[in-house]
Amino acid sequence: MRSSAFVFLALSLAARSPLAAQDFRWHAPLASGKTLEVRGINGTIHATRASGDEAKVTASKLARRGDPSVVEIKVIEHSNGVTICALYPSRRAARQQSCEEGSNFQGEMEENDTEVEFEVRVPAGVRFVGANVNGDIEGEELPGDAILTTVNGGIEVTGAGTAMASTVNGSIKARMGRADWTGTLRLTTVNGGIKVAFPAQAAFTVEASTVNGSVESDFPITVQGKMRPNSLRGTVGDGGRGLDLTTVNGSIEIVKGSS
Repeated sequence: MRSSAFVFLALSLAARSPLAAQDFRWHAPLASGKTLEVRGINGTIHATRASGDEAKVTASKLARRGDPSVVEIKVIEHSNGVTICALYPSRRAARQQSCEEGSNFQGEMEENDTEVEFEVRVPAGVRFVGANVNGDIEGEELPGDAILTTVNGGIEVTGAGTAMASTVNGSIKARMGRADWTGTLRLTTVNGGIKVAFPAQAAFTVEASTVNGSVESDFPITVQGKMRPNSLRGTVGDGGRGLDLTTVNGSIEIVKGSS
């Protein structure tokens, strides 16, 4: 009886295991001021600080039914840094994906269930750009600024710099190491909450709004206009640079220090 149960368990585990797997590895020195960009479609992107001046990107391609070998991990070096993309095949020539810097990256999977899990190491002074479609993005103690976007997934980021973040279905949690950005810093989602932390001496002008949720702040805010529980516009400290926080279904929190 125990033998039969063991066989059943083994078959069940095998059924849940990936049918195929492949790995990708890339590394190269990347100077301060450059950008390391990673674009995924299906899977997670996890980035953290590198131990030296060498950028490193590894990826695991896993699939149950699809063929991971047809998913190309492409590396494009350009004057601003490096862009690395997971490219899935498309039957429509007009919709072939491009990994060129600044290209309109269209994520298509064409019934290929391959997941690409990226691990990224970012050197000091290098900006990280992470773009995804179906999957979370995590930036852990990044050494510089970041721009993170996904569609179906959450975003969590901490680091020495600032971060812009955007998703549709997922929450955003960010801790900024600096508060001296220029222009407007935006964190936006549709279905999810936003929690963002700044250094205690931060100063900015904030616009925060939600439909189904509340807005709260640890910082004293000089409110402009009428105060509402689900939106506010006002000034923290001496104001200046802009902060735009927007969601539909979720609450917004602005906190001091650790988020």
